[in-house]
Amino acid sequence: MIIYPTMELQDGKCVTLHRGRLEEPAIYHVDPVETAIGWSETGAEWIHVTDFDAVAGNGNNDALIEEIILRAHAPVQLAGGFRSRERVESWIDRGAGRIVLGTLPTRDPDTVKFLADRHPDQIVLAVDIREGKLMTDGWTTPSAIAPEDFLASYASSPLAGILITDIDSDIDEPDASLGVLTGLAGQTRHPVIASGIVRGLDDISRLKYVPNIAGALVGRALFARDVDLAEVLDIAKPEPGETARFI
Repeated sequence: MIIYPTMELQDGKCVTLHRGRLEEPAIYHVDPVETAIGWSETGAEWIHVTDFDAVAGNGNNDALIEEIILRAHAPVQLAGGFRSRERVESWIDRGAGRIVLGTLPTRDPDTVKFLADRHPDQIVLAVDIREGKLMTDGWTTPSAIAPEDFLASYASSPLAGILITDIDSDIDEPDASLGVLTGLAGQTRHPVIASGIVRGLDDISRLKYVPNIAGALVGRALFARDVDLAEVLDIAKPEPGETARFI
């Protein structure tokens, strides 16, 4: 299982949000670039970055993200404010390893499918769930599309994965979140990345045994020092299989 140490940026600072409330960030006084470099040096295969200013549409952290992409020795999976083909392809050209799309796939599925075909394994579909409904626009607007139908509509696209967040749980109710993840993971052939569920090492251990969960975002628990990245990466490693004995 791939661990994605996760950095959420607002006004150039590392923050975390409670249930997507942009107006109530918890701010961490660390250097974002040095933090990303440290994660890659610890062994992270990927780094996930979300630009909350781009989500809100009132700015961006583009220069900071470009520096992270340039200096961190791990590919960056980038989310936040991708509402056009041009912006997606601009960031792929600037070196982003993957782009996460949540609102655009509900509004312009043809463009998203085109992007997935043109950039196979670089487009990630975000599925944000609140009270059983698919949410868009930074978790603020419910979609009329059922989550299962949304997944089915992209079944044939060469996506890099599906990023699933149960907004209701958002770490506070990991058992409920695991149920949502398990149900939706069974509805897609694409690898699923879990978001908003990891608050301790035990959560990593549990996720390893959920079918089709291929990765997990770990953000708040890292910044709050509830977990150590090296330990998380070690637990997430696949268990060695038994080797046949020859006589």
